[in-house]
Amino acid sequence: MKVIKEKLAVQLYTLREACQIDFYQVLRELKAMGWAGVQLAGYHGHDPVKLAEYIRQLDLQVAGMHVSLVQITEELDRLVNEAKLFGTRDLICPSLPPEYRTVDGFREARAQLNRAAEKVKEKGIRISYHNHAFEFEERVNGQYALQYMLEPIENNLVLAELDVYWLKKGGQVIESFLAPYANRMPIIHLKDMTADDRQAFAPIGSGSIAFEPILQWGEQNGIEWYVVEQDQCDGDPMASVASSYHYLMSLIDKMEAKC
Repeated sequence: MKVIKEKLAVQLYTLREACQIDFYQVLRELKAMGWAGVQLAGYHGHDPVKLAEYIRQLDLQVAGMHVSLVQITEELDRLVNEAKLFGTRDLICPSLPPEYRTVDGFREARAQLNRAAEKVKEKGIRISYHNHAFEFEERVNGQYALQYMLEPIENNLVLAELDVYWLKKGGQVIESFLAPYANRMPIIHLKDMTADDRQAFAPIGSGSIAFEPILQWGEQNGIEWYVVEQDQCDGDPMASVASSYHYLMSLIDKMEAKC
């Protein structure tokens, strides 16, 4: 079983501009910084075979792939092949197009993701859904649309990839909202929120979200990867990633010292 420091990864959307310029250099910097893995959000024009080989050479792991609902519904075989190429089990739908953000749209999206999950489960591939805050603006069957999408029942195969920033942005108590998804959430997104009125994105440890209880919950409830993402950065995104990494490592050291 991996220790918690071996479960820290970066969602490469955070570094999208740098990836567009020199993807391989970004990967080298993240490896040198100490990250165990990366989560993909596109290949920036690179051949996936060559990219996967380079990631393997660096001894990085791939903590899932963010792929659109359209790709999941229309290009599933390709996605499965590429997931295996990158050594990951996880395909994650990162959002829904605006036209799906209705009662009927959420129902259709859940149905589409379940059909895909049913097709790929025997191949060892999992389908998850990553939230924002718009899922708290609509209710389906008397519950928030996000709760409907991730409903923890046997015939719903859609797993959770909850984003703690967006949970707070949506007015939720983070630890309480996580609870129903014990062992149904292989990956969680860590993202901080500034403590001022802006409620903007922030490097981990510099804002208003308490991460120790989130990590404690994750270690008890099946989290395989803690993926750091910062949608927008005030300064250099790589500096934000470094700040987040150093904070998490120091926090983990403190947690381990208590044990």
